[in-house]
Amino acid sequence: MINKRSAGFIFAAACFAALPAIPSIAACNDCGTVVDLRTVTQKGDSSGAGAVLGGIAGGVLGHQVGNGRGNTAATVVGAAGGAYVGNEVEKNRNTKTRHVVYVKMEDGSTRNFSYASSTSYRIGDKVRIVDGKLVAR
Repeated sequence: MINKRSAGFIFAAACFAALPAIPSIAACNDCGTVVDLRTVTQKGDSSGAGAVLGGIAGGVLGHQVGNGRGNTAATVVGAAGGAYVGNEVEKNRNTKTRHVVYVKMEDGSTRNFSYASSTSYRIGDKVRIVDGKLVAR
């Protein structure tokens, strides 16, 4: 036997069942949050030209010191020191600084984006990847 109260529940259940299904909100595969910002300095490569030029300059300067065996030793030491210094100068001249933005994607993965100059992104910014580039959302 159906009383008024149970009839109300049955009616409510029938109305609820007749409602269209609400689509769940799909995760944005290209969306994420900035979790870290780093400035990375990478010492440049050396072609060897700095070492050669430094070695020549050091050898010439070393040759100016002393005479006889002392002169020969000074030339060798000057060439070796000059080669080392020339190589380091070349590496420092070719140093590159990059600004890296680390993004935690909504799917749980982490991606990073490297820029030649500083960016306006801050930790906590919501971002999206569009055509392989990072943009604010």
